[in-house]
Amino acid sequence: MRRSRRNRASSAIRDLVQETTLTPNDFISPLFLLEGTNRKSGIASMPGVFRLSEDLMCEEIEACLKLGIKGFVIFPVVEASYKDKYASKSHDPEFFYLMSLRRIKDKFSKALIITDAAMDPYSSDGHDGVVEGGRILNDETLEILGKMALAQAATGVDMIGPSDMMDFRVSHIRNILDKNGFSETGIISYTAKYASAFYGPFRDALDSAPKFGDKKTYQMNPANSDEAVLEAELDFNEGADVLMVKPALAYLDIIQRLKNAFHIPIAAYNVSGEYSMIKAAAERGWLNAEEAMMESLLAIKRSGADIILTYFAKDAARFLKNQ
Repeated sequence: MRRSRRNRASSAIRDLVQETTLTPNDFISPLFLLEGTNRKSGIASMPGVFRLSEDLMCEEIEACLKLGIKGFVIFPVVEASYKDKYASKSHDPEFFYLMSLRRIKDKFSKALIITDAAMDPYSSDGHDGVVEGGRILNDETLEILGKMALAQAATGVDMIGPSDMMDFRVSHIRNILDKNGFSETGIISYTAKYASAFYGPFRDALDSAPKFGDKKTYQMNPANSDEAVLEAELDFNEGADVLMVKPALAYLDIIQRLKNAFHIPIAAYNVSGEYSMIKAAAERGWLNAEEAMMESLLAIKRSGADIILTYFAKDAARFLKNQ
């Protein structure tokens, strides 16, 4: 008679038959870049995560590399005085974000450095696109995203991360990069980015919440699954090198659908709200932080994600190293 419990009888056999395995190679660590030097600012809604100036970010990257984490996505913290309607600082080569990206990539040539390509950190409207009369204009936004992506590629980074959800932005960026000699710069596309309640702490970190309305005319309806496959097909055909699902935990089914349908790497963004829920519950003694962290990351990997963007990257890598 078959007894399933025989394969659970000891830690040795459980490890032997384990189907899903996490390693630090699976993780990309999101980082928040401040202008200036020797600056470190906590984020109240994201315990253990900090905004860092370039010098301190280099120390953080060094520590992560020693733990086996090789990928980093860097988001700019843009002061209000720099923001305007057309996100003009996003493609100014003298702006601190672009200058820091170049120096960071020069210092860590073997690390994977990914950018964020979206208007909202730089926009006085707080939206991912150009706003006119209360509407988000798609094609006008593409022109700005193209300039932004080209300026980022010129710093030597490895991948551009368009997170805006405008139609045709992958093909627009791909064409501009190719025409300007950056055919080897990759695109990790935020393909199925849902209009989620789990982004709140991230918007606190960047002070990038929309100044009016919401993002439901361009981010996806959480009720929809087939639409994610359509978005992925479009991004795939437009030249994306990696397709991303965001958030992760509430959308494991979407990760699995994209993994089954497309034979390129699938990324999942374990977002700020998913991180903060575990941290907050652990602070209250309601659950074990390490166990919940690892179970969540295993679930994301098990669903089909090849790459996991997570604020737990450093903690998880430490946990794995000590096993």
